[in-house]
Amino acid sequence: MRIKLAIVLAFILVSQALGQAATIPFSTNVAFETGDAWSHEGRKYRLFGVQSCIRGTVYRSPEGQEGDCGLRSLASLAALFSTGTVGCQPVGTARDGASFVICAVMIGDSTVDVGTAIISAGAAFAATLPSGSPVSTAYAVAELAAQDNQSGFWAGSFEHPATLLSAGR
Repeated sequence: MRIKLAIVLAFILVSQALGQAATIPFSTNVAFETGDAWSHEGRKYRLFGVQSCIRGTVYRSPEGQEGDCGLRSLASLAALFSTGTVGCQPVGTARDGASFVICAVMIGDSTVDVGTAIISAGAAFAATLPSGSPVSTAYAVAELAAQDNQSGFWAGSFEHPATLLSAGR
């Protein structure tokens, strides 16, 4: 039993050390594709647990002005990246070969989780599994807070990307 516990503990420590060494800094030369994906130096990255508005769908502001919902998500992510160096930890690989990442950015003296920041600002959403359950409970809470506060997209009207994706659009 002690040997198994020691092996598990060693695996966890090695995994954490490798994860820390694998932090990817993004400061320049990032090509944003959507509000949750970008490419850098020939590789594609996607925020884990985050779903941006889908490009080509309509966002209608409270004043009735219409715009591309996906481009608004993209602009919000790009603005956050422009505040400083974003550091990301790879957590998996998507079917298309993109690296799923969890990212943080320094804003002032605070380290801010990128996913939480854009979701709580109402510029993106908590990704869901096919069952409808959120990929990340923390991101689902951030989305509910944005909805309650009518932040970002929640101030106007739009088609929620989870609804569109579950319908196969």
